[in-house]
Amino acid sequence: MPELHEMYDIAETLKDEGKYEEAVTQLKEILTVDETYALAHLALAVVLGRLGRHKEATEHGQRACEVAPNDPFNFTALSVTFQRASQAADNATDNQRYIMLAEQAMATAHQLQGRT
Repeated sequence: MPELHEMYDIAETLKDEGKYEEAVTQLKEILTVDETYALAHLALAVVLGRLGRHKEATEHGQRACEVAPNDPFNFTALSVTFQRASQAADNATDNQRYIMLAEQAMATAHQLQGRT
């Protein structure tokens, strides 16, 4: 079996080629081996967002922050995921909720970076 970073490289290639469903499958396979692989969660957030599956995308963005809570990049990426979800929201309530969550994630990223 290939190592996780090799599996991740394959998923990234699939994503870059626009083969999003195949990338999702590859990334989920990584998570069956190591559920705490933050990069796989972040990549899933991107790919699922591109597929319009924003609820799942935000769940994976949040999971990346849970498994690596001291990495400001994860919270910045989560903020972007929430922003994209807000743009695709079907109603004003979801739109506002996602905007609030995006702002909270960015505030956490700034806090981790020592900025206020």
